[in-house]
Amino acid sequence: MLRRLGFALPLAAVALALASSSAEAGKFNKVLSIGDDAPSFANIIGVDDDKYGLDSFKDAKAIVLVFTCNNCPVAVACEDRIVELQKDYKDKGVQVVAINVNNVEGDRLDSMKERSKSKGFNFPYIYDPTQKVARDYGAGVTPDVVVLDKDRKIAYLGAIDNDALNEANASTHYVRDALDAVLAGSKPAVTETKAKGCGIKYE
Repeated sequence: MLRRLGFALPLAAVALALASSSAEAGKFNKVLSIGDDAPSFANIIGVDDDKYGLDSFKDAKAIVLVFTCNNCPVAVACEDRIVELQKDYKDKGVQVVAINVNNVEGDRLDSMKERSKSKGFNFPYIYDPTQKVARDYGAGVTPDVVVLDKDRKIAYLGAIDNDALNEANASTHYVRDALDAVLAGSKPAVTETKAKGCGIKYE
C-alpha cells in the first residue's frame, strides 16, 4: 500500500504542476483575463489624422493591439517585427494596430508621424493622450501585446516573442503562434506571457 501511495503522489504532483502551468490568464495582466470581451475604444487619432476605434476593424478575423512608443529601446527593437507581422498576416485577415499613450516629449503625435514615415509602418499608429485605452487593456510596458479573436475576445496577452531585444535569438514566437491558433479556430497553447520593456508613463 505504501509503495502504491509513494508512486501515486509524484504523479499527482506532476498533474498539479501541469495544471498550474496552463492556468496563465491574469497572471501578469491584472486587468484582463483570457476570454474577456475586448474593451471598446473610439475616436482615437492616428498618424494619418483619421480617427480609429475597435469597430474600424470589424472585418478583421483577428486584431493585434501593440502598446508601444517611439523612444523605448525595447519597443524600437520590435518595430521591424511588427511591420513583418502585418505583412505576413494581412492576407489572412489580421489587422495590427499600434497604440501610443505616452505624453512625454518625443512620444506625441507629431513625433509619431515622423516615426511611422521613417520606419514604413504598414498599420495604424494611433495616439491616446488620455491613456484610457492602455488602462482598460492593462498594458504596463512598451511593447505590450493583446491578440483579439474574431469575436473580439482576449486570446493572448504579453510579449511578441521570447527575446524582445534581439529577434535573431527568439525561439518562440508567441504572437504568431497565437494568431495561427486563433485563425484555425482554436485556443493558443500559450495565452499569457510577461511583456518586457519600458514602463508606460502613466499620469
